[in-house]
Amino acid sequence: MYRKKIVLVISLLGVFIGSYFVFNFYQIFFWSNTRFNNEASYVFIYNDDTIDSVAVQLEPILKSVDWFRIAAQKKGYSDRVKPGKFKLTPGLGNNEIINILRSQRLTVKVVFNNQERLEDLAERIATQIEPSKEELLDSFYDEAFLKENGFNQENALSMYLPNSYETYWEANPDTFRHLMLKNYELFWNTKRSDQAAALGLTPQQVYILASIVHKESVKVDEQARIAGLYLNRLQRGMKLQADPTVIYAIKKASSNFDQQIKRVLYKDLRLDSPYNTYKIKGLPPGPIAMPDLSAIEAVLNPEKHAYLYFVASPDNPGYHLFAKNLVQHNINKKAYVRWINQQKIYR
Repeated sequence: MYRKKIVLVISLLGVFIGSYFVFNFYQIFFWSNTRFNNEASYVFIYNDDTIDSVAVQLEPILKSVDWFRIAAQKKGYSDRVKPGKFKLTPGLGNNEIINILRSQRLTVKVVFNNQERLEDLAERIATQIEPSKEELLDSFYDEAFLKENGFNQENALSMYLPNSYETYWEANPDTFRHLMLKNYELFWNTKRSDQAAALGLTPQQVYILASIVHKESVKVDEQARIAGLYLNRLQRGMKLQADPTVIYAIKKASSNFDQQIKRVLYKDLRLDSPYNTYKIKGLPPGPIAMPDLSAIEAVLNPEKHAYLYFVASPDNPGYHLFAKNLVQHNINKKAYVRWINQQKIYR
């Protein structure tokens, strides 16, 4: 009897210990370890993150970081942390959380348009993926890359087309740059390249002219007319005399791209700059902004007409008055100057 009691006690103890370990196992790996009620919580893990920094980031949304750490150690995740954007939902256990962090990284949507310079573009992109503005700029301005792909420091912005792009949040700068190059090459298909060639322009020059057209007017229904006008001037060997290029030249010369210039003065037209199209013939060496795709299409499909001059319309905001000769242009310009003085816009 005594021996039977000992066996019974040992058996009960074994069952108790076994139950404890089973309970503890399920608690650590499979019981819900989230403590948020919103639809989802997104985790962003950097390339240089460790299990310690991941745990710090997860602490606000987990019931027990210690349970997570134990599960991560047992599953071998602690030594193989992977960067990326991940989506966690309420009710997940540590086993599911680690499986998601290990293999279910998400893409992010990178959106940009109308950036004035590569510096502005890099700053915008840096808010949407892991690399910093400085890291992106180093990649964007890499001389070997630019030379290999037919760009230079001045026209490098023309490789970037305003749109929405899917990429991974942790993508390094060169990977993102490669994505931009591939989309640039897809955009400049045979049809568009032939259209540019028919105008006597390269794709980069189309982009540069489109940047001027865009700065002159965001009215899509007017951009083809403005593009046709500038092409008329180029074909006749006339200077473009585009005010937006003067504004860009002023900003570049002063290294102050934050200033607002609403009116170009006669003294500004004397500024020595390769971007001042009142002094140089042809196109400036690079774009003065990132144009909308509509402006690029406007240059590729310009309106056929005989206009050579235009000025902002006082009666139709956002639109312009066009002229085929200097006499009519001076009449239009006089009306515009009268209007802008009435508005007390002196700079």
